[in-house]
Amino acid sequence: MGIKEDVLAKAESAKSASRLMALLTSEQKSRILMAMSEAILNEKDNIIFHNSIDVEAAKESGLSASLIDRLTLDEKRVKALAESLAEISNLPDPVGEVISEWVRPIGIKIRKIRVPLGVVGMLYESRPNVTVDAVALCIISGNACILKGGSEAINSNHSLIKILNESGLSTGLPDGAINFIETADRNSIVEMIKLDNLVDIIIPRGSREMIKFIREHSIVPVLAHGKGLCHTYIDKFADIGMAKKISFNAKCQRPGVCNAMETLLVHKDVASEFLPDMCKAYKEANVELRGCKITKSVIPDVIEAKDADWSSEYLDLIISIKVVSSLDEAIEHINVYGSGHSESIVTDDRACAEKFLAEVDAAAVFHNASTRLHDGGVFGFGAEIGISTQKLHARGTMGARELTTTKYVVYGSGQIRE
Repeated sequence: MGIKEDVLAKAESAKSASRLMALLTSEQKSRILMAMSEAILNEKDNIIFHNSIDVEAAKESGLSASLIDRLTLDEKRVKALAESLAEISNLPDPVGEVISEWVRPIGIKIRKIRVPLGVVGMLYESRPNVTVDAVALCIISGNACILKGGSEAINSNHSLIKILNESGLSTGLPDGAINFIETADRNSIVEMIKLDNLVDIIIPRGSREMIKFIREHSIVPVLAHGKGLCHTYIDKFADIGMAKKISFNAKCQRPGVCNAMETLLVHKDVASEFLPDMCKAYKEANVELRGCKITKSVIPDVIEAKDADWSSEYLDLIISIKVVSSLDEAIEHINVYGSGHSESIVTDDRACAEKFLAEVDAAAVFHNASTRLHDGGVFGFGAEIGISTQKLHARGTMGARELTTTKYVVYGSGQIRE
């Protein structure tokens, strides 16, 4: 079977299964997810073994340390996948939720409810945990899915899909609800994004080049996981100890992910107090420092930042630092250079915080907290299928509710249009 025929067959299978997925009860979906959670734990060693093949191949091919980190599944991360499945199984079922209802003067009762999108096409790179998250969130939201992971994670994804499918089918998951495109050939992506009669939404997570290509060529609606050029602003009224803790976490805790901070903005009134100890901590963590001229006057050995640094998503142990003269300058800088992902202010001044939260245009804004907290698990969604930097139809971290659309259900008693 050729690539075109394979993708079409899987899309048709998913479309057929989606009708049955929409009818699953909350109890059925919960039972399926719990069976998957148990299977992941039982097959932990098998998953880690197959993942190690991908990791070794990635190292040999010269993949960056941050991408290898995204690719790696150790015991802790596999257990986290199982816990995520269990957590999602206990979430409120969004399907059938009544958003609003009202009665019109002619006597018809109108109810607006949540319903599944149908078939979700998921295109992603590197991170095999996305395989589990996507499957789990599609199940709880009543959707079928077609998954296309990156070639660098092919063994990991194949192992995970096999485990999820077998455990799901044995507990009532409709056949065809989970579909995995195994070929590494990117022509499969081209074929999937043409199937607007079978696939209801495409969610790409990966390189800017991949997302740009999909947006330009897809005739299926695209909900993109955009780049994360995130900032932390240290206000003149910041608690310096808190500011250091948040700034270190936002950059260093896991630098290769989209909600890690890339640019640190510091008010000029606290720059000489804050920057020396902060930069020392960064250096000890092997962070490369790039700073504006004022930053360089305070910390002489930083690399002088170029204009391109302010618009760079490093996804690595590199940070750009800019000293600003005011809160307004910080907000302006973020709104010009930010990607609309996650932005944070550290301040003890409530008015400054509220101004920042209101005026910064981003999917998530934080006061006295790390941008690393913008995550489906942290937000209570169990997992996320992506973090949208678009504004339609979902924005920010996307959980089960973001994989639904709406339907009007109208009850009458013989009314007609006059």
